[in-house]
Amino acid sequence: MATVELRFSALPEHVRTARLVAAAVARRAGVDEAVLDEVRLAVGEACSRAVGLHSSNDIGDPVWVLLIEDEKKFSIEVGDGVPGGSGAAGAGGDGADYEGAGESDAEGEDEMGLAVISGLVDDVEVTSGESGGVIRMSWPTAAAPALP
Repeated sequence: MATVELRFSALPEHVRTARLVAAAVARRAGVDEAVLDEVRLAVGEACSRAVGLHSSNDIGDPVWVLLIEDEKKFSIEVGDGVPGGSGAAGAGGDGADYEGAGESDAEGEDEMGLAVISGLVDDVEVTSGESGGVIRMSWPTAAAPALP
């Protein structure tokens, strides 16, 4: 199992770099070319969400991304340093109410980002804890071709 780890300052301009690296590693891992745009978009949404959470909660820690190659799947984990995940609990596809009464614009954007990710990725899990929130996503891979 090969893993690539990225850590970046919670600034919007770094999200593009995370998307590009994720797509390159996904391609190398054997993710189907037709799915690479979904990988890019999902990583972009997850990283943008983490950057937004850091900004709105005044967190100075970096956002982290793990790109994990396995025999049959390629997984990505995007983590933030916001304890409790600021609304991430219950957002993992359990029918969360996206029209919550009195929710702030930031919470609405957070839930919209999670809805976009859920629409792009079949296998997604959102968790939160004392050390922050994590979005785990995975895609199947083809058998890797033998190198010459």
